[in-house]
Amino acid sequence: MDRRELLRAIAALTGCAFVGVDRVFATPSDSSVYTPTQIALLDEIAETILPRTDTPGAKDAQVGAYIARYSAACYTPANLAVLRAGLGEIDARSRNVHGAEFVKCTSAQKQKLLVDVDAEAKRHARTSGENSGQPPHWFTLCKQLTLLGFFTSEAGATRVARYRPVPGPYKGVVPYKGETFWAW
Repeated sequence: MDRRELLRAIAALTGCAFVGVDRVFATPSDSSVYTPTQIALLDEIAETILPRTDTPGAKDAQVGAYIARYSAACYTPANLAVLRAGLGEIDARSRNVHGAEFVKCTSAQKQKLLVDVDAEAKRHARTSGENSGQPPHWFTLCKQLTLLGFFTSEAGATRVARYRPVPGPYKGVVPYKGETFWAW
């Protein structure tokens, strides 16, 4: 039994009113707003941001599928439209500059394109401001989800990030040598 089924059973048995009951009984949102081609493009963009080295890359963590699921389920329609339009924009720009789709470019070409788009996104953030009501640049949304998706994945959390279990083992007596404390 998964969490959704458990909540449905509890709601049916107790008759309690749940906060967000519409979300409990809603069917889970999927990434059907994205085509497989767009998900592959998201994977390539994420892999360019976090490439595989001696540690896993974004493709290893299936970040493209994560971005598609998360944005379809959690983004406002306006932000979702901005992100999807940006995917078309990067492919069009890639064809214009390099004569090929983004996924078929070399890694140096991909990196150059994304550096330029990142500079545009930063200018957009500076000019629009937080309270302008204007949606963020598509690359800002994509980059945030790339980092979130990668570092919360098994590959990112176990093989890239340094892991320190909290609270960790109990140590009753620890010698103090005057060093600063650890922030957990």
